[in-house]
Amino acid sequence: MKKITAAAALALALTACSPSPQPSAAPATPAAKPVPAAAPAFVDRDWRVESSTAVAPGTRYRFGADGSLRIESPGSPPALGRWTYDGGKLVMIEDGIAYPTDILALDAKRFAIRSHNPGEPVDIAMVDAGAPERDAR
Repeated sequence: MKKITAAAALALALTACSPSPQPSAAPATPAAKPVPAAAPAFVDRDWRVESSTAVAPGTRYRFGADGSLRIESPGSPPALGRWTYDGGKLVMIEDGIAYPTDILALDAKRFAIRSHNPGEPVDIAMVDAGAPERDAR
């Protein structure tokens, strides 16, 4: 009987010491999909807001090839987000919320978008941040 009790105690001790499976943590924000090999022309460029229905002129946007989004507003710390581009559809992800975004115009010097935020859509017209600013006279 002692052998059976000792074996049962040993089995119980080994079971109690084994790690229990940990639940996997869900990501806090939706993961950005990788950018296609032929990335859109707006990727890895700095864009400066020229006019917008809701964004301050001078704000800078950068859509990184890794799916990162950096928004720098004058006088504020940078805002970081993500973006995806799949099947010709742009989605900007800010604070974990995905906003479908239409590309209204895109060429070497101009990038205009319409972000479908809650409420009214936000139109943003941007220029290549390397281009000189227009004289506001």
